[in-house]
Amino acid sequence: MTHDGSHDGRMLVSGWKAGLSILVFAIIGAAACTVPDTPESFHLVAFWRLPIELPLVALALLLLPRWMAVPLATLATITVFCLLFLKLADIGVFAAFQRHFNPYLDGKMLLDGWNLLSGSIGTIGAALATGLAVVAVIALIGIFWWACRTMTRFGRRACRAGVAGSAILLVLGFGLQAAGSKAGVKDIAQLRGLAYLHDRLSLVTRSVADIRAFEGELEAQKGYADGGDLFARIKGRDVVLIFVESYGRSAIEDPRYGGLIGPRLVRVERQLQAAGFHAASGWTRSPTVGGLSWLAHGTLLSGLWIDSQARYDLLMKSERVSLNRLFREAGWRTAAVMPAITMDWPEAAYFGYDQILAAKDLRYRGKPFNWVTMPDQYTLSAFEHLARRPARDAGKPVMAEIALISSHAPWTPVPDLIDWAAVGDGTIFNDQAESGDPPAVVWADHDRVRRHYIETIDYTLETLGDYIARFGGNAIFVVLGDHQPAALVTGPDASRAVPIHIISKDATLIDGFRSEGFKIGMTPDAQAPELSMDIMREQLIRHFSAK
Repeated sequence: MTHDGSHDGRMLVSGWKAGLSILVFAIIGAAACTVPDTPESFHLVAFWRLPIELPLVALALLLLPRWMAVPLATLATITVFCLLFLKLADIGVFAAFQRHFNPYLDGKMLLDGWNLLSGSIGTIGAALATGLAVVAVIALIGIFWWACRTMTRFGRRACRAGVAGSAILLVLGFGLQAAGSKAGVKDIAQLRGLAYLHDRLSLVTRSVADIRAFEGELEAQKGYADGGDLFARIKGRDVVLIFVESYGRSAIEDPRYGGLIGPRLVRVERQLQAAGFHAASGWTRSPTVGGLSWLAHGTLLSGLWIDSQARYDLLMKSERVSLNRLFREAGWRTAAVMPAITMDWPEAAYFGYDQILAAKDLRYRGKPFNWVTMPDQYTLSAFEHLARRPARDAGKPVMAEIALISSHAPWTPVPDLIDWAAVGDGTIFNDQAESGDPPAVVWADHDRVRRHYIETIDYTLETLGDYIARFGGNAIFVVLGDHQPAALVTGPDASRAVPIHIISKDATLIDGFRSEGFKIGMTPDAQAPELSMDIMREQLIRHFSAK
């Protein structure tokens, strides 16, 4: 007999222990199969579903010979662990980046998540939160494995009861599935767990094929073929490419934010006009959302669609000529102003900078704004003193790529614009850096988080407008968002487009962008096309080169 203990000499399980193991198996197994994989799907109805996998596995554990049932118990435990891990990862990645977790491409994201979490709530707090999460998952999996193993040792009476209950649930499950199909109602009872794992395996397979295709694309696009005089139209003029952190389309068009940002853009436009500048604005679709800003930088500067860390890593090793290198080869002094870079940055070698101003190189002596190392006003002031003036003194124009990060989460405290002459070494910002509530307090109220987010965007736009009007000179500015913020700010299914502004005193240069769907002024047309960010490089080259 299968479970009578006469052949394997093991003590059989019955009574309360058998009942407890069945209960644990059902609760954890059902949770793994039914828990949603997106934050917005969390509601009670999502859990009112009978996963047919559970009675099937239970029958196998109860009826198979123990030498087969024990390996099945281990396999079931591994499967439940994979389901829980992938769904928890999905929830986190979807909340931040509006997509599912990709095991093949997103391994580095764990480290990035740690850096952001520790920067927001401190290393000790982040370690405690991470440790508790890991312990909780390990405990759940350990308890589930115990339940599965216990079910392989049921006594005759407990085994019959378990088989009868599982059979009833199985018949009920298939009945509900058939009834739901006829009524056009899905998810009443399905084999969703295995389908979920199959979909994730298919995603990994497609990702592997995508990376292989991208390798071929890189091989075919090593250099840049230019039929004319590159950047002839703007010779001798500074070109400043500015990425504004989390400056997305929602900042302008979402009713919660447009009331602040719409008037701000109007005021910036008037300020620029008074200083002799013209502007054209449009939309460009970012390859990322909620984070991973370097994917947007890589996409614009390479002219290739870089929507994953794997693509980015391949780009960094390739011979594809970046936009920065093209400017350097045409006579510009290239600079990177990256206040968020606090560690080694080997990727900088790909882009081809003559000068790199990372956080420590910007000589900021003030206090950080939590994760944000320095306010945007200081970053722009340091750029003017450490990159732009030295290049001008050397008789060369500068092509700079700048990342402004005051609008990076956790969005507290919100900086204020001060007199540029008072910026100095940044210590004047200490009072601002210590003002307001810490991230843990702000993030306890989602409405407050959103308010802080849009106030930092407003600050950055005000600072940019004031900087360009005062110090812009004859430079050309390309200002754009790197990506939309997380779904907590935008809501689900928000556009992935970001605003892009071209600003210059050359009215004819600005007017030329109208053919690309840009609108004159600082506010993009709501009906304008959302141009893919990878094609923006070619548009910039064309307009800056045509005589």
